[in-house]
Amino acid sequence: MIKVIAMKNFPRHAMLFIALFGSLSGVALAANKQHVKQVAEYNNAVDATELAQLSALSVLVLNQQDGQPLYQKNIDMETPIASISKLMTAMVVLDAHLDMSETLEITQADVDKLRHTSSRLAVGTQLSRSELMHLALIASENRAASALSRNYPGGYVKFIAAMNRKALQLGMQHTVFEDATGLSSNNQSTAADLAKMVQAAVRYPVIHEITTTGNYEITRTAAVMVGRKHHKKIRNIERRVAFHNTNQLVRDQDWDIGLSKTGFINEAGHCLVMQAKIAQKPVIIVLLDAYGRYGRINDAKRIKTWLEQQPVNKVALRMDKAMLN
Repeated sequence: MIKVIAMKNFPRHAMLFIALFGSLSGVALAANKQHVKQVAEYNNAVDATELAQLSALSVLVLNQQDGQPLYQKNIDMETPIASISKLMTAMVVLDAHLDMSETLEITQADVDKLRHTSSRLAVGTQLSRSELMHLALIASENRAASALSRNYPGGYVKFIAAMNRKALQLGMQHTVFEDATGLSSNNQSTAADLAKMVQAAVRYPVIHEITTTGNYEITRTAAVMVGRKHHKKIRNIERRVAFHNTNQLVRDQDWDIGLSKTGFINEAGHCLVMQAKIAQKPVIIVLLDAYGRYGRINDAKRIKTWLEQQPVNKVALRMDKAMLN
């Protein structure tokens, strides 16, 4: 039998202790709530000053350690992704375990007939598969990406099928690829899907190494006429040609970047995906359809500032709020 002890039978000092304990607990709880409120107000103020200025129409900042979004805006918006597509191109090539030292040739089939973009890779240029991948990922060379897709087992059609198959394997349910370069506006995805692609791509050491390279050079052989007027002859002359990473942040020592890829066509706007370590945390950043030539770079800098200024982790803050409600 359970005996119920009436409060009147409690010793006076015991009742005082209970009252004091309850009062202190209330004070502690109120103080904790006040702390969470102050932190939330601080973070919201930082959001207002930094993130409110982001020009990209679709944004995702993902904590790579736990997969939790730290900031998101229109992450399910389907939009053209331009040369961000080349990350998938690289993964498909590497998955096929092809000879990266094999020499491939740029042909007329690699010339952009859709948008008539320029290229420093003339028809007839011969480079290794590895060199072409470097140019596709660093300088976003469309002819390089096209040549990689043409020289896939089964050809171009099989390559595009492999790109879409890989996307489904990664859980990218709202993504479709029509070409290997991203020149087609039908290459579409979402910020949420692209975060999955970045997560997968950064696991490839080759992609990590290439996309974080600031500058890259190739040796190009050109036939030139040399000699006097009546004694001219053709001579092959080798020239070093430098290509620069389309993301200037990889050359910035203030950034610790593990993967980077830019993209632009009119329909997509300026796009950027990155994996980086900011404030000792590995994060994935996806910026789609940013405004202006420098919009994506300025957006990335604002996100970095925001992450470095936060006093607590957003995820921890959400947990605190849940416990107090």
